[in-house]
Amino acid sequence: MAKLIYVTGGSRSGKSSYAQQLAETQAGKLLYVAPARVDDDEMAARIEMHQQARNERWELLEEPLWLTEQLTEAAAGHGALLLDCVTLWITNLFFHFEEKQGPVLAEVDRFIQLAWQLDEPLYLVSNELGSGIVPENRMARKFRDLAGIVNQRLAAAADEAWLVVSGLPVKLK
Repeated sequence: MAKLIYVTGGSRSGKSSYAQQLAETQAGKLLYVAPARVDDDEMAARIEMHQQARNERWELLEEPLWLTEQLTEAAAGHGALLLDCVTLWITNLFFHFEEKQGPVLAEVDRFIQLAWQLDEPLYLVSNELGSGIVPENRMARKFRDLAGIVNQRLAAAADEAWLVVSGLPVKLK
């Protein structure tokens, strides 16, 4: 069983860069797992920025929903895997399952079980949403609460957990 490393932080905290630096300490080819969907020009520009930050060692798996089904086969032959980001993945699941928490959590639990079986270290990047204000609408509150539960489960399952604040990593465990 390989290590599971969880990296969280707020928007533009440096969490993605830090997780990438950690993953790049591993030998061999690396796999970047991208659940993002390109729905507008701004998101396309964000994706392009992330792509430019990776060198030729990185290969790409784009999968917005079914990571558990895709990851085992895709992981083979890589020195490490980086999922960036969990929050985008659960956003996709949240809307796919029509805002129902149960099926999203079931998929996350399946993912955790898979992560423990991988031979390659898996780095997870997720947004910390609980430090902000309480959202004004029901859907946003439901999602914020779901993200908090998912983050707790992933951090508990992880061998290491990091919080990145203003570009500075703080080891949680």
